[in-house]
Amino acid sequence: MSEEQKQPEKQDIPEVFLSPYNPKEHEDALYHMWEESGYFNPDVCIEKGVTAPDAEPFSMVLPPPNVTGTLHMGHAAMLAVEDILTRYNRMLGKRTLWIPGTDSAAMATQSKVEGLIYKEEKKRRDEIGREELLKRINAFAEESKDTIIGQTKKMGSSLDWSRYAFTLDETRYNAVMEAFVRMYNDGLIYRGARSVNWDPAMQTTVSDDEVVYEEKNSPFYYFKYGPFTIGTVRPETKFGDKYVVMHPDDKRYAEYEHGQQIDVEWINGPITATIIKDEAADPEMGSGVMTITPWHSAVDFEIAQRHNLDIEQVIDERGCLMEIAGEFAGMHIKKARPAIIEKMQAKGLIEKVDESYTHNVATNERGGGMIEPQIKEQWFIAVNKEFAMGHSEVPGVAEGDTVTLKELMIKTVESGGTEIFPERFKRVYYNWINNLHDWCISRQIWYGHRIPAWFKNSEVKVQVESPGAGWEQDPDTLDTWFSSGLWTMSTLGWPAATDDFATYHPTTVLETGYDIIFFWVARMILMTTYLTGQVPFKNVYLHGLVRDKSGKKMSKSLGNVINPLDMIEQFGADATRLSLIVGAAPGNDMPLGEDKVRAYKKFANKIWNISRFILTSVADAEQSATPVLSERDQEILAGLARTVTEVSAEIDRFNLYIAAEKSYHYVWHELADVILEESKDIINGDDAAAKAARQYVLTRCLIDSLKLLHPFMPFITEAVWQELPEEMRDAEQLMVAPWPVAKAE
Repeated sequence: MSEEQKQPEKQDIPEVFLSPYNPKEHEDALYHMWEESGYFNPDVCIEKGVTAPDAEPFSMVLPPPNVTGTLHMGHAAMLAVEDILTRYNRMLGKRTLWIPGTDSAAMATQSKVEGLIYKEEKKRRDEIGREELLKRINAFAEESKDTIIGQTKKMGSSLDWSRYAFTLDETRYNAVMEAFVRMYNDGLIYRGARSVNWDPAMQTTVSDDEVVYEEKNSPFYYFKYGPFTIGTVRPETKFGDKYVVMHPDDKRYAEYEHGQQIDVEWINGPITATIIKDEAADPEMGSGVMTITPWHSAVDFEIAQRHNLDIEQVIDERGCLMEIAGEFAGMHIKKARPAIIEKMQAKGLIEKVDESYTHNVATNERGGGMIEPQIKEQWFIAVNKEFAMGHSEVPGVAEGDTVTLKELMIKTVESGGTEIFPERFKRVYYNWINNLHDWCISRQIWYGHRIPAWFKNSEVKVQVESPGAGWEQDPDTLDTWFSSGLWTMSTLGWPAATDDFATYHPTTVLETGYDIIFFWVARMILMTTYLTGQVPFKNVYLHGLVRDKSGKKMSKSLGNVINPLDMIEQFGADATRLSLIVGAAPGNDMPLGEDKVRAYKKFANKIWNISRFILTSVADAEQSATPVLSERDQEILAGLARTVTEVSAEIDRFNLYIAAEKSYHYVWHELADVILEESKDIINGDDAAAKAARQYVLTRCLIDSLKLLHPFMPFITEAVWQELPEEMRDAEQLMVAPWPVAKAE
């Protein structure tokens, strides 16, 4: 007989199953149902009795998407992973909280709005004014927030929207001010002149971690500097070069002594140069000799500090040469470079030029401008300054211990206070911290948390409110990562002593991309351990980057970007989510093509058809009865129990990709291909006892399969759940149904 002949009559089929599964007909309505139920909020789950008041908490914060853009595949992967963990733990009966929020991304947001204003009105920020610019940025941010929240919901994210946070709202503002003032009073925030990354285009400093290096071909020039040969790609910085540095053990230059002075002919005439012996010079690079420009290089600045050398500015904040450049003063460095080379060529100071030289050029990730190192008076966090630890719950660190922030960051992970998955990223984490310099936290932009420092003549006061008449507030704002570094605490109400903070902090897990382990993960550990004596999270789960099907990074210029909203529109959110999980081992990049998403749409259809078959097969079953099971029936239930055990264990180990694969394999290749096929004759046979037993088994298989798949594919599983007879359901919504128990008969 054909499959159609073997199935019960169509009048037994629930009406919704008469047509194929169409995600568009279900997803928005189901999400609305979930929101209306209030079950995203753990307090409501307790009130309605689906979670015990004394249940173990599970908490997680959403890495806040920037308000500058729209959902991309990286966001979608993050949302899929975090929603799986959230739904799984909620079904386990835990007091589960997943907190949503968005990030002001101050520098990127201001850059975008300034660009729009200039494009439409040909006005720059100084012509707009601080108050008007902030008004426009806030309007843009509000609109963008609404957009990205709507897109986040499209992924099925079961976030507690009643606890939504924005990095610039009042609660987060209070946290930032408290943190800054406390760290300043403890001597961990200071103001000083140091070499920083300066973006002439945006007129602001940029964090070391926000500098992106782009590969570029530029001429490499070999210059005569007295008896030496020096090389550079930046001749425009060389006007102030009056120190020539060589390694103290370089035998080629043994005749020269540290501090010795020599006369050399240079760009604008003769100068007196001083010999400096320092191990920073690499004997294996070029001639082994280099000149230094301390104002415009962090490495050169450190050499100058070690030897107490003069430091002179050559390039101004707009990228133009200063008076020291003589006839080139006032010229932008881009225009000045060929003119300088022409003059040096005429003076016979160029030995040769390598036209094929490839090097990395520093740019601002947020604004895209070229970075020009400058020495500027800025605010810094001192990561190597010792302090006495206050209250501490960090393993291995006791109250009163003398530590530095850098040591605190290392001990948090070394002691197991925070575990990192995959473990190989611990090495990356330690390496970054061991090379960490003081963190420059001030930015010369207007959007963001304004620094609570006040100036009057030569006095400085750090406090939230103005000290009185005549005091002017620092115009600078704080690095966005300063406020983001407080995210696990501030979203739970810190610095107030809230019930949420007492219940849910430290958070259970932080899930994010491995590419921001430095930007965010490390800084949250720094800020939270110092300010609260707690770790911010017990576990860190790092996902990889989503690449195109050939493994290339997605970019608009390559035309290989896959928009998750397009995938949801075509194939549904469930298929999109599963395509981002299966094959995505923690910390590994994952190729993704449209064909993969399409394949999981077929799996969604398979679930729909399996559900239809089983529901029609058990329509006349006595659900309250437990029949006598055959050996094969028991074998089927034992296999189901093994699957439940294995899937649960893999999720607990954060191996979500394995858990998804096992669930997929069981439902398609075991339940559909084997169990349902062999059940057709039994269901349509004359043996009433065998039929009743198999109906019981099929019911168990369907219920547990829906539960196993729900964290991965919430929409279709909930859609089927809502069509189950009431006597088959152990919860009104699958979202709060108990996770299946691994038991055989």
